[in-house]
Amino acid sequence: MIRLALALAAALCLIAPSAHAAGLKFMQIPAEENGPAIDAAMWSSCSSAPGEMKIGAWMLPGVPNCPIEGEKLPLVVISHGYGGWYLGHHDTAEALADAGFIVVAINHPHANHADMSRANGLGVLVRRPVDIKRTVDFMLGASPDAAKIDPQRVGFYGFSQGGYTGLVLAGGKPDFTKLPPRCAGPKATGCPPSSQPLPPRPKLQPQLLMRAPRIKAMVVADPLSSVFQTAESVKEVTIPLQLWVSELGGGRGASPENVSMLARLLPNKPDFRIAPNAVHLSFLAPCPEAMLSSEACTDAPGFDRTAFHKEFNGAVVEFFRQHLK
Repeated sequence: MIRLALALAAALCLIAPSAHAAGLKFMQIPAEENGPAIDAAMWSSCSSAPGEMKIGAWMLPGVPNCPIEGEKLPLVVISHGYGGWYLGHHDTAEALADAGFIVVAINHPHANHADMSRANGLGVLVRRPVDIKRTVDFMLGASPDAAKIDPQRVGFYGFSQGGYTGLVLAGGKPDFTKLPPRCAGPKATGCPPSSQPLPPRPKLQPQLLMRAPRIKAMVVADPLSSVFQTAESVKEVTIPLQLWVSELGGGRGASPENVSMLARLLPNKPDFRIAPNAVHLSFLAPCPEAMLSSEACTDAPGFDRTAFHKEFNGAVVEFFRQHLK
C-alpha cells in the first residue's frame, strides 16, 4: 500500500503544473466608439520563478511578459474603487494567477489615481460597466492571449465603486437619486450641501447599464450599495456572488448597513462575509513600508492587513474555483 501511494504521488508530481504566479504584463485596450483606450495589467501563471518588479513604491513579484502556462483558463477582471488603480488589488490578482486564473485589472479612464478629471460626475458611474464589458470583449476577442481563455469561465472582482460596477454587470438597476450629492462638472472640487437641490441628472442611455451575460460569478467588497436598496433594484442579480463588508466601514455609500441591506435583498442568498475590525480601505493590498502613514494604508488599531488578506484571498480563490469550474 505504501509503495502504491508513493507511486501515485510520483505520478501526480509529473502531471502537476510547475507554474508560478509570476507573469505580469501591462497592456492597453484600444480606444473605440464606446470609449477611450484603457490601461490594464494582466497576471497569469508562468513557468519561471518570480523575481521582483519595482513600480513606484511597490515591489511586486513577477516576470515581465512571461508566456502564459496552460490552456482554456478562467478569466477574472478587476475593477478598482474611487481614486484607485490597476495595482490596488495586486495581491488578490497574484493569488488567483497562482491558482491558474488569468487576471486583468484596469484603470478606469479619467477616474483613477493618475487622472481624476472625470471622477466626480455621474457619468463615470455609467461608464464603468462599459469599461469592463470592453475589457472582457477584448480579452476574448482581439487580445493575443484570447486562445488561452475559456470564454465560458469569466469572473469579476470589484471593490467600492468597482463593487457597484459588478452589481450593474450582474443585472442591478441603480437608483442614482439615493447617492450623496455629487459634483455636476467633471473638474469641480466641491459638491453642494445635502440641503441644496442636486444638479440636474444627465440623460442615461439604458443600454449602458445592461448586464454582461459573459460574467458567470463575481466577488464584490464594500460595494457602493446605497443605490441598490430595494428588492426591485437587484431582482435580476442571480449569478453566484460572494459579498464582503468591512465591520467598521468608512466608504461613502458603502456603509455596513447598506451592504447588509443589499445582502438581504438579493434574490439568491450570497456568500456573505464580514471582515472583523476592517475599515473600508482595508480591502486594498497591504502597503509597502514607505506608504504606511497614508490614508489608504491606515487600518483600525489591532487590524493586521497582511494576515487578513491571506484569508481573504484564499476565500476569493476558492469561490471562483467552485463557480468557474
